[in-house]
Amino acid sequence: MDTLLNVALGLGLAAACGFRVFVPFLVMSLAVRGGYLELSSGFAWVGSDAALVAFAIATGLEIAGYFIPWVDNMLDMIASPAAIVAGVVVTAAVITDMDPLWKWTLAVIAGGGLASTTQAVTVAGRGVSSMTTLGFANPAVAAGEAVGSFSLSALAVARPLLALAVGLSIGFLLARQLLFRPPRPAHGVAA
Repeated sequence: MDTLLNVALGLGLAAACGFRVFVPFLVMSLAVRGGYLELSSGFAWVGSDAALVAFAIATGLEIAGYFIPWVDNMLDMIASPAAIVAGVVVTAAVITDMDPLWKWTLAVIAGGGLASTTQAVTVAGRGVSSMTTLGFANPAVAAGEAVGSFSLSALAVARPLLALAVGLSIGFLLARQLLFRPPRPAHGVAA
């Protein structure tokens, strides 16, 4: 059962990486320092003072950058591959009792895949916001993503199975809404 909870924890954190890359690392660092989270061998550094400070600064800069219209779109070009790597790392970091081959395979496929799905949906949402509001609604989108990342990260630590279910549901619903909408009829053409 511990392995299932660790996998759910990792995938919940990976989904949160798709909203903001550094927030799950900050939450992990705080959880390790508070004694709420045990990390896999080789990842103890996540709970260090230096890591906590670095994650806090990176989180603050990342969140602030997303509140600047059009800069947020540029950040998405950097964050998209970074979210995949972050999803892999957070998943591997919390899976403690699994053969390394299976752990890293799961981390790459499921952790990276879930992070990339969440990130793709946020990029699509920001693109829609940028095109329809000329970027004026992007700060509201950024706020929602930051809250989503913090909430999902904290939920993953507290209730891993619930966080995984929420992360998968959010990803599915947002992907369905943003990526699989039927095309709109052209102007002047009767529907």
